[in-house]
Amino acid sequence: MPSTFTHAPAEAERKQTGIGGKPPVDRRPTGGGGSGDDDGRNQERHGPRDLLYRIRFFLFSALAADLLFFALLVLFFFARQTGMRMDPRTHELSRDWQPVLLPPILYLNTAVLLLSALTMELARQNIFREVDVMEEWLGLGRPALRRTLPWMAATLTLGVLFLTGQVMAWRQLTAQGFAFGKWATPASYFFYIITGLHAAHLVLGIAALTLCLGTLGLLKRVELRQIAVDVTAWYWHVMGLAWLLLLVVLTAGQ
Repeated sequence: MPSTFTHAPAEAERKQTGIGGKPPVDRRPTGGGGSGDDDGRNQERHGPRDLLYRIRFFLFSALAADLLFFALLVLFFFARQTGMRMDPRTHELSRDWQPVLLPPILYLNTAVLLLSALTMELARQNIFREVDVMEEWLGLGRPALRRTLPWMAATLTLGVLFLTGQVMAWRQLTAQGFAFGKWATPASYFFYIITGLHAAHLVLGIAALTLCLGTLGLLKRVELRQIAVDVTAWYWHVMGLAWLLLLVVLTAGQ
């Protein structure tokens, strides 16, 4: 007598395509009660790209607050120009704002800073160069790092040259009689504050560049090197843009 077999419910489900001709669904356990797609989204949410975006957001938020401070300083700069003082002998009101003749070296410093922005951008593009990054992922060397380091070293050198030029500009201004101190004029006082605060921010950028140059080779993961260079580059670019705006204010705003 022939034997009869009954199909298991799971096998019937695989064979019956259902209404609409849908293909059978291979149901596999996900280990946590969720679907594999959810796990993929979670990995993307906590991956290197998401980390880069979060760090960028934090950096841009801090720089936005910083630029707001510079904007308030510029507003005080223009408001102070309308200030009046009374002559104790004639009792007449007069403006005490004496425009400062900017040292010509400031324009040379500006060219140096713009050149440093170019070298910094080249460093950022090289660290994200797809062909080189793929070789690093495959363990075939560190071509992206080798291409990036010389441009970062050039940026560091140009940044130091810019700060050296700023010090020379301060000395030239002091030689013209616009010293920073008790007898400083309002215009020279604002000049030293504006340029000095920007120089202090650029010192932080130089410190970040120095840290990157010293530690990039120690970072084993490609994405960490990319994040370090990217964040440093955006900070440097914002400081370059801030200097251009401040130079316009100091040149045409008096």
